[in-house]
Amino acid sequence: MSDTIFALSSGALPAGIAVIRISGPEAFAAVTRLAGELPSPRRASLRTLRHDGEALDRALVLTFPGPATATGEDLAELHLHGGRAVVRAVEAALTAIPRLRGAEPGEFTRRALTNGRIDLTEAEGLGDLLAAETEMQRRTALRAAEGGVRARIDRWATRAVRLSALVEAMLDHSDEDDVAGEGDVLTTVQRDAMALAAEIETVTAQPPVERIRDGIRIVLAGQPNAGKSTLLNALAGREAAIVSPL
Repeated sequence: MSDTIFALSSGALPAGIAVIRISGPEAFAAVTRLAGELPSPRRASLRTLRHDGEALDRALVLTFPGPATATGEDLAELHLHGGRAVVRAVEAALTAIPRLRGAEPGEFTRRALTNGRIDLTEAEGLGDLLAAETEMQRRTALRAAEGGVRARIDRWATRAVRLSALVEAMLDHSDEDDVAGEGDVLTTVQRDAMALAAEIETVTAQPPVERIRDGIRIVLAGQPNAGKSTLLNALAGREAAIVSPL
């Protein structure tokens, strides 16, 4: 990945503030061309952004040296006034810089995954978090995005490796008559293996995350004026459908 990418990482325009994120080997050089001297790492500094001698905006500039960044690369942020014309002007100035281009959808996350800043479960959790509409979806996605799934799997793997080591040790010394505590070790291995299997089975028996993420579609069907809208409002806890008081 020799190219440097940029994209609007904040919400829809117009807005009070628009954040343009730049990631890659030329991120700091690009900021220098627009804002002059770089600010100290991880400290916001107010600068005038210029292109071809023309002022574009007064913006907060932040720099984050890699690899300890969201993408694992040198990263910079430009906090602009959130007008459409302002953002277009800054994006045009960035596009004019060699080896800079607009990011493809999801490319910042892909670089974070490629550079080991997140794993696949965290990437999927981040996508689910952005699309979450219900409280349960938010909680489930946030656990995955923060590494909860990976941490659980890592704990299982650690326990499984320990059990494997105990079994190998027993096999290596199985022909020695004076091995002390072999029965106790076997009991421990059996007990811990059953506990691990039961824990994994409990987790895998839970409803799949896709059901929480995608939701369940329900159809209320019935004769006209049978009370479908009233039932819908009762289930929703609000006036989701128009009903007649008569």
